[in-house]
Amino acid sequence: MKCLRLWAGCCLLALPLAGVQALDWPGLRDGALHLRSASDDHLQVSWQPAWQADANRERLYLQGGDGRLLARREIPAEEVRGEQRWPLGAGNHRLEIPGYSFRLYRIRHGDDTAALFEPAKLHFSAELPAGMRLYFRVRPGEQAVLAGKYHGGIRRLDVERLSDGLHLELPLDRTPERPYWHSDRLELPVSRDEEIWCLRPLGRGKAAFWLDGSANLFAQRPEHLFSPELPPGEVNLELHAEVLGPTPRLGVGLPYTPPEAPQLLARLAPRAANYYSFVNVTSRNPQHEQRFRPLYHHRFGIHADTTLLAQSGRRPVLAADPDTRAGLLAWLQGMRELDGGGTHYLAFADEPNLNYPDYPSFARYFAAMVEELRRFPDAREAGIRIAAPASSRLLDGPTTDGARSRRGLDWARRLLDTYGEHIDALAWHEWMIRDLRDTRVYRDNVRQAAQLVGLDERGRPRKALLLEQTNLSSGGAVSPYEQETRFAALWWASVAVNTAQDGLLEMLNWFPAFDEEDHLKGMIGLSADGRHFLKPVGQAMVFMQQHWLDEVLRLDNDAFEVDVLAMRTGQRIHLFGVNKTAREQQVRLRGHPLNCHGPEPPRLRLLTAAQQQVEGRLDCGEPAWHFTLPGESLFVLGWTQP
Repeated sequence: MKCLRLWAGCCLLALPLAGVQALDWPGLRDGALHLRSASDDHLQVSWQPAWQADANRERLYLQGGDGRLLARREIPAEEVRGEQRWPLGAGNHRLEIPGYSFRLYRIRHGDDTAALFEPAKLHFSAELPAGMRLYFRVRPGEQAVLAGKYHGGIRRLDVERLSDGLHLELPLDRTPERPYWHSDRLELPVSRDEEIWCLRPLGRGKAAFWLDGSANLFAQRPEHLFSPELPPGEVNLELHAEVLGPTPRLGVGLPYTPPEAPQLLARLAPRAANYYSFVNVTSRNPQHEQRFRPLYHHRFGIHADTTLLAQSGRRPVLAADPDTRAGLLAWLQGMRELDGGGTHYLAFADEPNLNYPDYPSFARYFAAMVEELRRFPDAREAGIRIAAPASSRLLDGPTTDGARSRRGLDWARRLLDTYGEHIDALAWHEWMIRDLRDTRVYRDNVRQAAQLVGLDERGRPRKALLLEQTNLSSGGAVSPYEQETRFAALWWASVAVNTAQDGLLEMLNWFPAFDEEDHLKGMIGLSADGRHFLKPVGQAMVFMQQHWLDEVLRLDNDAFEVDVLAMRTGQRIHLFGVNKTAREQQVRLRGHPLNCHGPEPPRLRLLTAAQQQVEGRLDCGEPAWHFTLPGESLFVLGWTQP
């Protein structure tokens, strides 16, 4: 059927909402809905479970056209079904559905409100009914590329140009062995005129489709296509002299060998590290790790680290058998022989809540390994500490069936209740928070981890808090649109700011430092001609480490799109932050201790979207300082107190 003849009938049926006609967006899982209302309207959001919803909290965000957060809806894990209704005034709004989502969201709004869906790229973003039509616009001279990926639902994308009925097809490759990061692409013909295309996904269920080279926006009606505007945003900061605690050490996951590009690793300047120790290797060759452990410790100055016991070949389930005991002994002896001190946290298993059959199985293994370690002389004098449970995610469940009984915080609580006297640190890995507007959930995680272990009389966590692995996605399910681009740099900076915000976290590690063959999510990549290079996230890490100070100062921040951390070392003060969107931001800074007339004038440095370090302009006046942040930039504002 021709889209140009049938668009009105093929769009989703108009449904009643508060007595007026409404448009319906069903099955959204990951993306944003841009809304433009000429008059007052209502937005109705409802949800139902998709997979493991009862193990996972979620959040929805509604923004105004100026970027301000108008509403945040917290959805607890037990609320697998529910709804939310928000009034919409005339003007522009943005509804964010962060991925990875475990729920299916249905959005309804008035028929007169124009709406554009901006899907995630590569990951599936919706579960679509059969027969759905969407429309997109290509500007004159644009080389637009329609892209898609098969996720077990939609199997083909058909497009039709409304001006002349030109019909093209994009089959989606369903080869099971195909790497996750591969996609299918169709170049659309370039036109001297603006063109509107109709997209018809073939099949039903999980859908991944997007546009490169043109605005990645899809409407249910051609007349609803518009260009979202990004007027400048406003950020108000107030600095306080109160010290909240230390900043975490920023680190990376290191390979089980000497580094292949030591000069690039040195530029990253990690102050912490995460290792694997493969017991099937060290039980046969107890000196194996001496090839790289002393190198990382002495040459790169990494004196705080965590180690996960496992077996090679990504086999994570261990038993307290002779091989595991021998591997543990080899590791302990190696740490004792490592000159130079430091703190070396050991986790007896990698993500046990994901990998072990159940909690009792892991607890029995954990108890046996504790006893094994206690028999080793001088372990504490060598800086060896126990970290537990090294769970896959903390407040939510891992991505596996039965996740409700496997939440990291629940396993950690049970372990602390029984073996708390032997546990020195609470450790976890955090994955699947892929949305830049959702990264503040990392701050919630750290706060709840601190609440679990309790605070001492100085307000410090009674057990060290270690976020020993994190990245946008777990395993090899990575999107090059995220991992290889500026997106990862913004994401990492935002995560670091949020985890450090309350001075509670001791260690934060990006995992891993180097790309691996089936895990292309390192800070250091490998080009086609065999050269190692710093990805944008690696360049961000270099910038961050250059300006990362020792203690966190309290800072009030009223912005939603800009994350900022205040730090000091001695008399030196830095504000480090990230503008996560393409919107320009006007920043106003007040408070104490500001100082325009110290030993050196305040200086604003920017790492721009083009990966260039440039000087920014600062209006250092009374009673407030003012400066402008370009879109998608990192910044540091530094000065010295007299």
